[in-house]
Amino acid sequence: MDESYGQFCTVARGAEALCERWTPLVVRELLLGSRRFNDLHRGVPRMSTSLLSQRLRHLEEIGVIRRTAVGKVWEYSLTEAGDELRPIIMALGTWGARWMGSRLRDNELDASLLMWDIRRSVRIAEFPPRPVVIQFLFHDARTGEKMWWLIVDNGTADLCRDDPGRDPILIVRSSVRALTEVWMGDRTPKEVLQARELRVEGPSHDAEDLWRWLGTGTFAAIRATATANRAPYDTA
Repeated sequence: MDESYGQFCTVARGAEALCERWTPLVVRELLLGSRRFNDLHRGVPRMSTSLLSQRLRHLEEIGVIRRTAVGKVWEYSLTEAGDELRPIIMALGTWGARWMGSRLRDNELDASLLMWDIRRSVRIAEFPPRPVVIQFLFHDARTGEKMWWLIVDNGTADLCRDDPGRDPILIVRSSVRALTEVWMGDRTPKEVLQARELRVEGPSHDAEDLWRWLGTGTFAAIRATATANRAPYDTA
């Protein structure tokens, strides 16, 4: 079936190239610094690997990305055309943060994506010079996604699903929704702590620094402002 809009309009042609399902999210991952296939897939965990390969080939064919051999693996990077998509993707995220409904649907909650986003966005400079290990426990996550370890050491952040054999200084017990809503800017840490939807175990001075260390998602400030300005009866 011909999927072309059949129009010379550049909006139509641009949409044909970039608005296919998952494609904007693959571009998002490249803009956020993912370079290798496995890292890209961690940012779109519900996308099949075969479809990701297909989308990457498409983006390479239209000149949005380039593929380079680095040792025995391929790395992907944005071309000049691809980098020009940055304000478009950011504007889409800003619009979504400002105007989409305030309540996440259950099928939009994803512990794997949440932890991957936290790992790549933590404020490394805010961490103390000593190694920091934080364990996250989600009682309601899917099988295999209930336990995570975030390790910040020597200026880098790593994320593990398997016990790294290092004692955590903090343990965060939470529902996926509670931590996601804090990360997205829908609620404050104080709100979820007071509601007992999230608990932080460990030395009080480290627990107080946790939120400064983690920071928030890219569009959280916009989301928080939109949520604060929304009418009390607006629960969309």
